[in-house]
Amino acid sequence: MKKALAAGVSLLVLLLGGVGTALALLATAGAAEADHVSVNDVPEAYRSWLVRAASGCHDPGMTPALLAAQLFEESGFRTDVRSPAGAEGPAQFKPGTWATWGRDDDHSGSASPYEVGDAVMAQGRLMCSLLGQARASGIADDPRRLALAGYNAGWAAVEGSRGVPPFGETQRYVADIMGNLGRFGGPGLTWEITGGGTGPDAARRAATQVGVPYSYGGGSPAGPSLGHCDGEGGFRAGQCLADATVGWDCSALVQYAYWPIRQLPRTAADQYSATADHPVAQADLRTGDLLFWRHSDGHIYHVALYLGDGRMISAPKTGDVVKETSIADMPAADFAGATRP
Repeated sequence: MKKALAAGVSLLVLLLGGVGTALALLATAGAAEADHVSVNDVPEAYRSWLVRAASGCHDPGMTPALLAAQLFEESGFRTDVRSPAGAEGPAQFKPGTWATWGRDDDHSGSASPYEVGDAVMAQGRLMCSLLGQARASGIADDPRRLALAGYNAGWAAVEGSRGVPPFGETQRYVADIMGNLGRFGGPGLTWEITGGGTGPDAARRAATQVGVPYSYGGGSPAGPSLGHCDGEGGFRAGQCLADATVGWDCSALVQYAYWPIRQLPRTAADQYSATADHPVAQADLRTGDLLFWRHSDGHIYHVALYLGDGRMISAPKTGDVVKETSIADMPAADFAGATRP
C-alpha cells in the first residue's frame, strides 16, 4: 500500500508540475516510515529491547540487527549462559565489565546480566561506546567490525593491532556476526527491499555496505578501498581523511551494486551519461533506479540508488557513512533526473 501511495502522490505532483515539489511530497509520503526500525528472527522477549538499545545510540552503524547477530553469536539468545571464563547472560558480560555498563533497565529492582532488558541495554551502551572509539581511531576498517572485535578481545587489542586482532576466536566472531546481519533484518535499512530483478538486487547489494565510511575516491567492483584527497574532496576540517579511510564514494557504491550484471563506469557524471538514454519519470521510479544531482554549471556531483517511498541509499560525503536517507535531504534545485541502468 505504501508503494502505491508514493506512486500516486508522484503522479499527481507531476501533473501539477515541479520536480522539487515531487521530491518533497515523495519524502513526506515516507515520513511515517523514516523512524521505523525492525529486527527479524529473534525471540519476542528481545525484540523491543533491541530496537530501544539501537535507537539510544546516534552512531549510524548501530542497528537492532547488529545487536541481534551479536547476541546470537554470544549465547544463541539463551539467558542462562555462563562461560568457563565467567561471562554471564545473553550478552556474556564479565562481572567487571557489567559493573561499568549494567543498569536496572527493566526496573525489576536489580541490575542483572541474566535479564534480557538489562543485558541488551548494557550491550547497546558498550557497543555504542566502542563504535565511537572505532570512528575516532582512524583505523582503516569498518567501525562495526572494530567495535565487535573490541567487545570480544578488548579495545586495547584492537588499537595494538590497528584493526581486528589476529586471534582466531576474534576473527571468527567478527566474521560470523557480520555474515548474519541479513538474517536478523539487514544492516540498517528502514525500507524493506522486495522483489527480484536487476534493480532490487543492486539495492540489496548496496545495502550490505550500510555503515561503511565514505571515502572520496574509494571503492571498486571488488569492494571498499582507501580513497585519496585532491582539489575536489577527501578533506574534513582541513584534514585529509580519504587516504586513511577504507570505504566508498557515491559512484563507486553504485558501480559495486550493479557489478557484474551491469558494468557501469566509475564516476557519477559518466554513470549519468551511460544511462541517460533510459530516463525515468518520478511516477515510474522503481527500486534500484539511479538518482542524480548536479551543480549550476551542469556537473553531476552525486548519485544514489532509489529504494522506494521517497527513500534512497548512498555514500554522501567525507566524514559520513553509507546510509539510507530521504530524497528530500538533497537540494531539490540540484536534482538532475533519474535513470534506469
